[in-house]
Amino acid sequence: MLFNSLPFLLFFTLFFFIYWLAFARSLKIQNLFLLAGSYFFYAWWDWRFLMLLIASSFLNYILGIYIHKSENQKTRNLLVFIGLAQGLGGLLIFKYLNFFIDSFVNLLHYFNVEPNIHTLNLLMPLGISFYTFRTISYLLDVEKGKTEPVRNWCVFFNYVSFFPSVISGPIDRATLLVPQLSNKRQFDYNLATDGMRQILWGLFKKIVIADNCATITNSVFENYDTLPASSLLIGAFFYTLQIYADFSGYSDTAIGIAKLLGFTITRNFEYPFFAQNIAEFWRKWHISLTSWLTEYVFTPLSIAFRNYDQKGLIAAILVNFTLIGIWHGANWTFVLFGFLQGCYFIPLILKGTINKRKKIAKDQVLPTWKEFSNMLKTFTLVMFTFILFRSDTITDAFYYFKDLFSTSLFSQPQLSDKVNTVALLIFIFLMICIEWVQRDKQHALQFALPIEPQGSWFAKKTLRWAIYILIIFSILCFEGKEQDFIYFRF
Repeated sequence: MLFNSLPFLLFFTLFFFIYWLAFARSLKIQNLFLLAGSYFFYAWWDWRFLMLLIASSFLNYILGIYIHKSENQKTRNLLVFIGLAQGLGGLLIFKYLNFFIDSFVNLLHYFNVEPNIHTLNLLMPLGISFYTFRTISYLLDVEKGKTEPVRNWCVFFNYVSFFPSVISGPIDRATLLVPQLSNKRQFDYNLATDGMRQILWGLFKKIVIADNCATITNSVFENYDTLPASSLLIGAFFYTLQIYADFSGYSDTAIGIAKLLGFTITRNFEYPFFAQNIAEFWRKWHISLTSWLTEYVFTPLSIAFRNYDQKGLIAAILVNFTLIGIWHGANWTFVLFGFLQGCYFIPLILKGTINKRKKIAKDQVLPTWKEFSNMLKTFTLVMFTFILFRSDTITDAFYYFKDLFSTSLFSQPQLSDKVNTVALLIFIFLMICIEWVQRDKQHALQFALPIEPQGSWFAKKTLRWAIYILIIFSILCFEGKEQDFIYFRF
């Protein structure tokens, strides 16, 4: 049930009216209905894994209570270990076991050994990487005393399975979502209309930008060995925009849907293509994952390695970003993707500018030449690593790079549909311009209506509606071939 599908539109429309009109007076019933809706939404994808989600919720609910109750540190550590073993064990089995088997078999082949070992016929439960990180952070926060255990089972089960974000995030912390689930919610017109705008922007990025970019990038990456380097460069460029528009489009839609239900959840993107360096890029890209790993992996490692100064910081960064790569999937391409992202941090660490922050184009309409140059350099670095991200194997990525850096880079690119490509570039330019103008806002269509003279107010409102109509028209007329959200596979 994709967010941009008719079944979801029908499901959510019915759910929304029942949620607010029938059950708004009773928080208990409203939460039960929300949980039922979340389980229905999840089971729509594959009902066989619903019991795994419920079992994980039940175990971590019980563990959280007993971790808080226990005064014996060894007992607390044991309970945390059980939770970590269940969560990470599920990931290892469903997501990484076949990867380890394949890697081991390939290693034996290298030594001319032919083992009788085969991969298992396992399907990866949808959203397991996201809801597992939710439960792990909850247990760790309870153990450290950062949050109280959730004693209302319905609230906790909703926290784990909240349907707008259970499949592909954002990865919300219990400290943000649990209080909202525990307190009575009133329909907020302003929050709901802002959510509608954010959903519209998310659908525009997904349907108009990402799905149409996919048509180009799929063709390029599947036939890279027959295309000139100029086409490969275009493919890498469009894939970088595709994955941004696809994932941030999903996040915007999920956040907007949550707002319609009275929730404020974690922001996941902050216009990352306006970043001045790679450190700033990762503070703006997949924020919920980056902040999660920063708190629970990077910070403990940097403390453990603090006696090694810059070398220790570099080691912590490399481990952290290698894990970011591994989190994305069971493939050596993701491992190398994460490792290279970590390597990009090394010059910043050596110069001591890793934490340096400066607001871009402050009090200016356009960036300075230096700011624009930094944005372009950062985008280029990210684009090259996303070639690894998109490639099926390390070998494919190697030959893609090999063919990319050739004399055919200056030849005319081969494009199957030049008219649609030009139209797509126009919409990409429109997306970037709107996000640039709105770069200080939570999302690109977050408009305020200050009290101003009637003429100015009317002009602004007219411009806003012109943008809405243009976006809706582009969604209806420039809809690409429907594609699953890229991060569903992670």
